Amino acid sequence: MKYFGTDGFRGEANKSLNVYHAFKIGRFIGQYFNKKNNGNGKIVIGKDTRRSSYMFEDAISAGVTSSGSDCYLLHVTTTPSVSYVVRSEDFDCGVMITASHNPFYDNGIKLIDSEGEKMKDDFLLKLEEYIDSDFEDIELATGEDIGRTVDFTHGRNRYIAFLIQTVTKSFKHVRVGLDCANGASSAIAKSVYDALGADTFVINDKPNGYNINVDCGSTHIEKLQQFVRENNLDCGFAFDGDADRCIGVDNEGNVMDGDHILYVCANYLKEEGKLENNSIVTTVMSNIGLYKALDRVGISYRKTPVGDKNVQKEMVKTGDVIGGEQSGHIIFSKYANTGDGILTSLRMMEVMIDNKTDFSTLTRDLKIYPQTLKNLKVSDKQKVLNNEQVIKKIKEVEDQLKDTGRVLVRKSGTEPLIRVMIEAKSKELCDQFADEIIETIENTGLVIE
Repeated sequence: MKYFGTDGFRGEANKSLNVYHAFKIGRFIGQYFNKKNNGNGKIVIGKDTRRSSYMFEDAISAGVTSSGSDCYLLHVTTTPSVSYVVRSEDFDCGVMITASHNPFYDNGIKLIDSEGEKMKDDFLLKLEEYIDSDFEDIELATGEDIGRTVDFTHGRNRYIAFLIQTVTKSFKHVRVGLDCANGASSAIAKSVYDALGADTFVINDKPNGYNINVDCGSTHIEKLQQFVRENNLDCGFAFDGDADRCIGVDNEGNVMDGDHILYVCANYLKEEGKLENNSIVTTVMSNIGLYKALDRVGISYRKTPVGDKNVQKEMVKTGDVIGGEQSGHIIFSKYANTGDGILTSLRMMEVMIDNKTDFSTLTRDLKIYPQTLKNLKVSDKQKVLNNEQVIKKIKEVEDQLKDTGRVLVRKSGTEPLIRVMIEAKSKELCDQFADEIIETIENTGLVIE
C-alpha cells in the first residue's frame, strides 16, 4: 500500500503526513460509515501527547462531521483503549493518532474496525484511492445532517475500570516502577496500579508535546533499569508513546523484553491448564533463545511476519491465547485483540504474585542469544532481497551458524530500510556476519548514503 504500512499511515507531521491527509481520512470514514448505518455513523478518536496530535485530531474530526457522522473524542489516551472502546461501546470505527515509539515530530493515524482490530487491507486500499482523489468525490453534509462532536473522556475511564477488573490479585506491598515515556500511558497507568494497591513509582509522566519517547520509555529501557535499582523496586514496566508495547525490568534491574514476557506467561498458562493448543504465536524477530527454552518445557510455537496485526490474525486462525513480538507487543486474546502494554504488565504482575517469587527467578532458564540488528537505507527494498549475491551470502552465513544462531534479513514495513539481524553465541560473531551481509548489500549499488 502507498500510505498505510504495518502500523498505520506514519510520517513527519505536515510533511509526508499532513493535515490535508488527516482531513481526507476523516471525510472518507465519516461518509463510509454514515452511509453504511443509514445516517448514524459513529467514530471515536484518541491521540497521544505529541504536539501535532491536536492538529490532526481537529482535522479528522472536521472531516468526519462534515461527512455526516458523529465524532467522539477520547482525548489523550492509549491505542489499546481505543480498541477497547470501539468494540465495547458499539462504534463503527476507531482512530488513534500516534507515531508510537517514534520522535515527537513524527505522527501517524491508525484505523481500528468495529471488532477492535486493525482495519482490513481492502478498506485501506479504498481509502488510499480517495486520499489521492479530489475532495469533491464526497458530498458535504448540510443542515441537521452535519455530524456532532462529543467529549467522550468517560470512555477512557471505562477502559481504566476494565483493566482493574481483569486483575484477581492484590498488588499490596509490591514496589513497582512505571516509565510512561511522556506519552499516552501518563493519563492511565498510575491510576490502575494505585487502585490495585501497589506502591507505585512513576517516571516520565509529564508530557509537554515534545518529550514523548525522548530518552525514556520502552525504547530507552536503561532509564527504568537504573530507577528500579536505585529505588530497590520489585519490578518495573516501560511503555511506548501509545502504550501498546511493554518492556519489563526484573528485581535485579535486568531487561525483560517481549520474548521474556511470552516465556513467563506461557509457562504460567500451561501450569494453569489454560494454554490453548499448548502453543504461542511469535514473529520471526523472536530470539532463538526463546525457541530453545520453549522446546525444553514442551511448549510449541508459530512464527508470523513482523507486526502485531499478523500475530493477531494467526491467533484468530489457530485459537492460541497468547502471542506477541520481541518489541513488547503482546496479545492476550481473553482480554483484547491488540497489543496492550498496561494489560501486559498486569498479567506479568499476577504471574509473579501467584508464584510468590521474583522475575529474575521466573526467567532464569531463558538464555537470550546475543543479537546484532543493523539498518540500511535503500532505494528499492525488493530488489535488494531478490539480488542473487545477497541471497547467496545469507545462505553462506546460515550454513556457518547452523543451529547455533539465526539470520534474518527483511524489509521495513514503514521505512525505506533493509534490516539485517544476526543471532549467534557471541556478539563478535553477530557483528562479523552482519557486516559481511551489509557489505554484500552495499555492493548492489542500491544503498542510499
